[in-house]
Parts: sequence; C-alpha cells; structure tokens
Amino acid sequence: MDKDPLDIDLALERLGKALPLQLRSAAAYTMAAGSITGFQYATFGETLWRFAEADLGDARRLVEKIVTLGGKPVDHVEGFGLPADGAAIVERLIELETETIEALQDTISATGHTGDSEALEHRLEHMIMRKQEAVDTLRRARG
Repeated sequence: MDKDPLDIDLALERLGKALPLQLRSAAAYTMAAGSITGFQYATFGETLWRFAEADLGDARRLVEKIVTLGGKPVDHVEGFGLPADGAAIVERLIELETETIEALQDTISATGHTGDSEALEHRLEHMIMRKQEAVDTLRRARG
C-alpha cells in the first residue's frame, strides 16, 4: 500500500507564510512584556515573556524544517501595531495569535502519511496547541 508523501513544495509555501507570523508573535510578545502597564498587568509581563521565548523556539523549529526541506527561510518580520493601552495590547495579541494559528493549521494539509510528514504534522499540532493555550490565557486576562 502506497502512503501519501509530504508535499514538499506546498509545505514550503505554507511554512513560508507561517514563519513570519511566528516571528511576529515572538516580537509582539517581547514588546508587550516590556511595555504593558497597569496594576492589573503587574505580573503579566512575565507570562508574556514566557510566550515570547516559546514562540522564538518554535520559530527556530520552523526554520530548521524549511532548511531541511530545501527552502530558504524569510529574514523579516512585518509590523504588528502594538497599542499602548494594556487591554488593547491583550486584544491585539489575541488577533495576531489567531492569525498565526490559522497559518500553522493551513500547513497541515500539505503533510502526508509517511513518517517524516507525520512528524511535521505532530510538531505543528503541538505549536498550535501551545499557542491556543496562550490565547486562552490572554482571554482570561481580558476578563
């Protein structure tokens, strides 16, 4: 029985769309962690920083996969328009993360049913799960 192989070209195309969003998430969380103010956010900066560190690690994993598949990773991050108000920062982070989650999920359809493709799918699912947990945390912080 033949198994569906990984669609390398489609995976590279979709990873190429997801990577800059992933990098944007890391940058946005970093900026938010250092700039969010207000008594209700006094300790939330540390949580945002943990999200930034996790996103940076996941970005590295995406770069590694792109290079392994023969692609060239992007070397830029688009702006993220982080507002100054704490509540607005939380809302903007939810928007950014939701877009990134969708881009990661869109990549899954390029994976097939072989060992290497299942490993990529599993990695993407873990990234999505972690990012969704971050969104859930942001929603709880929003109240």
